[in-house]
Amino acid sequence: MRLARRGFILGGAALLSGCATASAATRQTAAVAPILVEPQVPPRAPEIITSQLNSTRPLDPRGQVRPELMERALAALDIHAGKITKRDRMYLVDFTRFSGDERLYEVDLEGGEVTLMRTCHGRGSDPSHTGFAREFSNTPDSHMSSVGAYATAGASHGAQQGPNVLLDGLEYTNNLARERAIIVHGADYADPAFLAREGKLGRSYGCFSVAHHDLPRLRERMGEGRLLFAWA
Repeated sequence: MRLARRGFILGGAALLSGCATASAATRQTAAVAPILVEPQVPPRAPEIITSQLNSTRPLDPRGQVRPELMERALAALDIHAGKITKRDRMYLVDFTRFSGDERLYEVDLEGGEVTLMRTCHGRGSDPSHTGFAREFSNTPDSHMSSVGAYATAGASHGAQQGPNVLLDGLEYTNNLARERAIIVHGADYADPAFLAREGKLGRSYGCFSVAHHDLPRLRERMGEGRLLFAWA
């Protein structure tokens, strides 16, 4: 199923293919009109989190995260409270931004600060390799990125991609993340040397590939039960 860039999604979760088969030929699938679903709880303003997060410090004081992305992620914390059990920090990906930009954010929900990193999108989402993700899908072998809320499922180690962080998709736009092997892993095509040479990052098969030097910290800090929210 292919998603239009602006629809908002919710849903459910299941490591067999995806980025782990990055040498396979891309197979595109027919587009299916998405169901547009509004958030079930009103998004709260990104400036201050109180109540459940027990913080009165301003979030993102330097304004590095797009406000709409922050609002949707905060709503997702409540919508998926049963799966998102850790509320000390969350991870956001802004797929409206160029792949060479820092568009993966670690948001400290207690101190308010934001740490910026880079991440790749799927080759199926950007077949012309412009550096911008244009389409998104949850379909196996689409090699596209999927948007929506994920729960981090802990550090792992794969035979092909090596150290990684497992993800469980929580919405119908990404609930095949395990089947598609959508994970966070390090990749040469996400390293600064590749960016300096090519002017943009390479493309994954849908995984959130990051620079090798960023992965150890992410594996330790993402852990289990934290929100990763990707949107465009």
